[in-house]
Amino acid sequence: MKSRRKFIKQLGLSVVSIPLASSVLKTQSCESPPVVNKFEKPNMPIILSTWSFGKIANQAGWDVLVNGGNALDAVESTAKFVEADLSQTSVGLGGWPDRDGFVTLDACIMDEKGNCGSVMFLENIMHPISVARLVMEKTPHIQLVGEGAQMFALENGFVLHDAPTEGSKKAWEKWKLENNYEPKISPENHDTIGVIALDKNGNLSGACTTSGLAFKMHGRVGDSPIIGAGLFVDNEVGAATATGTGEEVIRICGTHLVVELMRQGYTPVNACKEAVERIVKRSPRYTKEMIIGFLALNKKGEYGAYSTRKGFEYGVYDKVGSVLKTAEFMETY
Repeated sequence: MKSRRKFIKQLGLSVVSIPLASSVLKTQSCESPPVVNKFEKPNMPIILSTWSFGKIANQAGWDVLVNGGNALDAVESTAKFVEADLSQTSVGLGGWPDRDGFVTLDACIMDEKGNCGSVMFLENIMHPISVARLVMEKTPHIQLVGEGAQMFALENGFVLHDAPTEGSKKAWEKWKLENNYEPKISPENHDTIGVIALDKNGNLSGACTTSGLAFKMHGRVGDSPIIGAGLFVDNEVGAATATGTGEEVIRICGTHLVVELMRQGYTPVNACKEAVERIVKRSPRYTKEMIIGFLALNKKGEYGAYSTRKGFEYGVYDKVGSVLKTAEFMETY
């Protein structure tokens, strides 16, 4: 019996000690709260486009994003807006022709999973960006070119449109008289539209579309429809697009370089700057005769742009509103 009473007494003391220990723990918790890491909220959704027409076109993409749509639909919508504007002389069917009088279109698109599609040397189709998306989604390929790209578009419900427009045809006829049938590179001959976006789910996508360098040699294709040159997206890091003389962008795989630099910790603007400096270092004389710019966006919604010379503008649309910004540039040019 004595042993039993002793056991019960010890058990009672143990039970009483439980709430006491709990009380001590609660007091310690109140006095020394755990440290919580505070991260700045990502700036999303957000959409960016090259050049002044990009600011206007961003509205189409923003309408998709603000209503919960994904970045891929947003960049396609923005690109299509400019393609449909026949007053634009560097994108879509309103673009200035090559030196033989043909309007040839290039476009590419890339989503957050690394899927991508591209069309090159496509004629008489209103929305090459949408054809590029179908290449991505409906074929085992990435690139379709020329007659094959046009055939694919027609098989998927697209229709043929006349090109060039009357305005573009007159510009071409004037050019032939003044330039001896020689393609001319100038700072004014550049206006590709590149679009990159980050949606509310934190996913990135990009699109790029152009009628290419005005009065180029028939068959010429620049950087715009080339993944890793005119456009690149890595959903772990960021996205980038390029504009300007595509031959130089291709030589350094420009947008892939920009994204890889962001992976290493570069800010978007510094990544763009490094890419521009590599181009200029490679051919300093040539770069004085043209404009090349890069536009980049990372996973946090931070963005930046840089170009070889003054004049590269880009549109930004986020929760703050829609603005047109001027890129930083190399002061020597």
